[in-house]
Amino acid sequence: MTRRDFIKAGTAGIILAGMPLTLSNCLKRPGSAAPKNLGDYFSFFGVDEEIIRKTLETALSEGGDYADLFFEYSTGNSVVMENNTVNRAYIESSLGMGVRVLKGDKTGYSFTEEISPEKMQSVAQTAAKIAASPGQKEVKPLKERELPDYYPIITRWEDVSIKKRIQMLEFVNHEMLKRDTRIQATQLNFTDNERLILIATSEGVIAGDYQPMTRFNAFCVAEAKGRRENNGFNLSARQDINWYTRDKLMYLAREAVKRTVALFDAVPAPAGEMPVVLAAGSAGILLHEAIGHGMEADFNRKGISIFSDRMNKKVAEPFVSIVDDGTNLNIRGSINVDDEGIPGQKTFLVENGILRSYMHDRISAQYYGLKPTGNGRRESFKYPPQPRMRNTYMLNGPHTFEEIIHSTPRGIYADQFLNGEVHIGAGDFTFYVKSGYMIENGKLTQPVKDINIIGNGPDVLSKITMVANDLKLAEGGWTCGKGGQSVPVSQGIPTCKVSSITVGGKNI
Repeated sequence: MTRRDFIKAGTAGIILAGMPLTLSNCLKRPGSAAPKNLGDYFSFFGVDEEIIRKTLETALSEGGDYADLFFEYSTGNSVVMENNTVNRAYIESSLGMGVRVLKGDKTGYSFTEEISPEKMQSVAQTAAKIAASPGQKEVKPLKERELPDYYPIITRWEDVSIKKRIQMLEFVNHEMLKRDTRIQATQLNFTDNERLILIATSEGVIAGDYQPMTRFNAFCVAEAKGRRENNGFNLSARQDINWYTRDKLMYLAREAVKRTVALFDAVPAPAGEMPVVLAAGSAGILLHEAIGHGMEADFNRKGISIFSDRMNKKVAEPFVSIVDDGTNLNIRGSINVDDEGIPGQKTFLVENGILRSYMHDRISAQYYGLKPTGNGRRESFKYPPQPRMRNTYMLNGPHTFEEIIHSTPRGIYADQFLNGEVHIGAGDFTFYVKSGYMIENGKLTQPVKDINIIGNGPDVLSKITMVANDLKLAEGGWTCGKGGQSVPVSQGIPTCKVSSITVGGKNI
């Protein structure tokens, strides 16, 4: 399939709002093999080395230090089922390219949704105006950067019919309804996305990547004795249709229902300062928000982060190590290459309790005299990159889950985190925890719900007193917002104990 045909197929948005099931069954988008080499990317975006070189030369024509081009095609499908009926389905696609020029720590950026030599020259001239000095740096010959493959797939989402997606929704919906008679309403949302990117830099680096993504949300409402509860569960990964086995779909339905009906037995959490045990897995969102953002290098370069003066200093106990990793197989935040052309890699932020590295993009790495860590990410071609997390998690520690629970006379076991926010400068955070358990006399007892956790990131990091050997990466889909941009991420954590956090609950 040619680039023109592929783009024509991909950008034809199809909306199925309230469309009868018999019609939506007929929808199937044409497929295409994923690009396998640089020539495939050139063909797809309609460019070649000469066009790229001339655009980079124009970008540097006003005296810029460095320039890069970022080409992107993204297409995604979403199908929604509410109360046994598919009532919404749509396709969204975008195509474009951006030109970035750096002069010191200043950035010039411009983009276009029309990829043609003329438009590329125009946006390059606009981005070039960030610099106004004599002399022009040479554009080095392009050399393809060889990349790993951290998200191998068998079937492209382009080749999956809408009928197959709806069959999965129907299966999960049926499983949810049959598991508990208290389930009164359901909502399911299935999404998939494909992103093709091509990056070329004035330093001679060129790289292309095909990035798949999928997410399946299951939500339900239960009612008993006049009381209603709602909750859900979701799965997300850089995977294809073959990832959704029958067992995995049943697991999705089972978890959504279990987490919902468990709330009937839950009571408000007590309020006050107390130990909090973070459950393995998605509780790593606290790590992401309260600690991770403060270790993004732009906040430290500007002196905003509380970690700005703590490099190579102790920030936690020796058994605490934290990494930001782009190399986990098929995980949501993994990347073969970042949006500056740097291969995905694993970066130790905290090693044996010592702060060892920030997360760097090109600008911050140059400022600190270091190499980029592969954390330069952007939402789309409409934005320049900035330091962003990938998969942020704590490594296993020397303790066990049982030891941690038994060591806690009274506290909270925080299980399902839903959202939170952090003030980067001071490191202060608040989190809403949907559900958990009381810990009493070294045992998990009464389920609790609607827990607010309030604290300070560096303070909590220093108060981690036990870390178990049961590291788990989050299974669901998390999206991180920063500077008006959103990118897919993941996080994880072993079971760990924080000696004291403020819990906002009910005074009892």
